Amino acid sequence: MDEEVSFQVECHSGFEYAERPVTLIQGGQRLEVEVVEDRWRIPGGKCFRVKVKDGRRFELFYGELYDEWRVNEL
Repeated sequence: MDEEVSFQVECHSGFEYAERPVTLIQGGQRLEVEVVEDRWRIPGGKCFRVKVKDGRRFELFYGELYDEWRVNEL
């Protein structure tokens, strides 16, 4: 089973919190988001599919109830 990797997410917030993720931070390494490929809402949160500058892709979920991010590498 894969070990869970801890990420922090920095995001742009304008009218509301977490409008667009801009940086993922993993173990002190900053991964700048190059493009938000897709975004959608689900009950309780927001989801994003992003590509970072080194070419890796991630799916992000922001849970509004607990104010927490979940990050999965694709």
